[in-house]
Amino acid sequence: AKSGKVLWKKRVDEHEATRLTGSAVAVNGIVFIPAASWEETRSVDPQYQCCTFRGSLTALRVRDGSLVWKTYMVDAPEKTGTNSVGVAQWGPSGAPIWSTPTVDAKRGLLYITTGDNYSVPPTATSDAVIALDLKTGRIVWSQQATANDAYTSACRTKGVNCPSTNGPDYDFGSSALLVRAPNGKEILVAGQKSGVVHAFDPDAKGKILWETRVGTGGINGGVQWGMASDEQKVYAAVSDVSGVMNTAGPVGGATFDPAKGGGLTALHLEDGKKAWFAPSHPCDPPKPGCSPGQSAALALIPGVVFSPSLDGHIRAFSTEDGEMVWDFDTATDFSTVNGLPAKGGSIDGAGPVIVGGMLFVNSGYPRNGGMPGNVLLAFGPE
Repeated sequence: AKSGKVLWKKRVDEHEATRLTGSAVAVNGIVFIPAASWEETRSVDPQYQCCTFRGSLTALRVRDGSLVWKTYMVDAPEKTGTNSVGVAQWGPSGAPIWSTPTVDAKRGLLYITTGDNYSVPPTATSDAVIALDLKTGRIVWSQQATANDAYTSACRTKGVNCPSTNGPDYDFGSSALLVRAPNGKEILVAGQKSGVVHAFDPDAKGKILWETRVGTGGINGGVQWGMASDEQKVYAAVSDVSGVMNTAGPVGGATFDPAKGGGLTALHLEDGKKAWFAPSHPCDPPKPGCSPGQSAALALIPGVVFSPSLDGHIRAFSTEDGEMVWDFDTATDFSTVNGLPAKGGSIDGAGPVIVGGMLFVNSGYPRNGGMPGNVLLAFGPE
């Protein structure tokens, strides 16, 4: 940390499509790394042998990067047949882990959330919240939210590598939150691309306690990159983007519906009932790559929850009643401290970082057609 000198480097998965999106988390000298992949998009090629990636969690020693354990979310794939153009097909596959693991030191567990399968046969570990033993990586329990969900990007065009189940592609993209409700009960809450927030009982092998719909859901809908909780309520923003997304060609500039998508909901932790709802803000004026969808992760401080949007705005809302506290449009030009030209755009993926009385946010996210940008913004107290 002092010099940037590389102490060790470790490839955690050999599959060529491996994609590390979830942050690593370190506990007692062990670092846990989740693995997701790009393989879902490889399937668009009819000649691609779909699919062989397996979501996994790898535990390494911090001191030297040596392996402690590695747990896959599905069994090793086997050949299941051929697609309509004669190319081999494999399964099971998928169940990627897009998000940061959640540590439960008291129970000696690590909670992860998984995405969909990429090929048949579908597994019971996709679209699930799973508890692993911290020391060994053994799966202690698994609670699936959506069964038989096998999907690839080939399904968008009815391609030959679309599994027979054809979705609905209801991944868990964000971490489960281990929180103590006002009644004293510890629960796990997790938001899904289905548009549903689920509460699980960590003391009853993940028994579902309640489920509440907060959005329409879909391939690029529902809760995507992260909720927040203050142990009174849980806050969930939804994407629910509507319109034509870019899947090939130049990045950015998709034709989204300027008025559909987004919304922020607060739920009571005890029973999942809605405390309040803050509607999204239509793009004004409409422009390429602009959507009111709120897919980025939330951030929270006492009394205020921050929700960025694909329209480039970051908005602060009162946790008490959902009233908007302030609003800043990042989709504009900026003078920068390092003198380089900068412009903001859509905000997606990682949410704001709050530290030392400051709020930091990246602006510009053209993947799937959002507005491009290249700026890091820092907000301070007035």
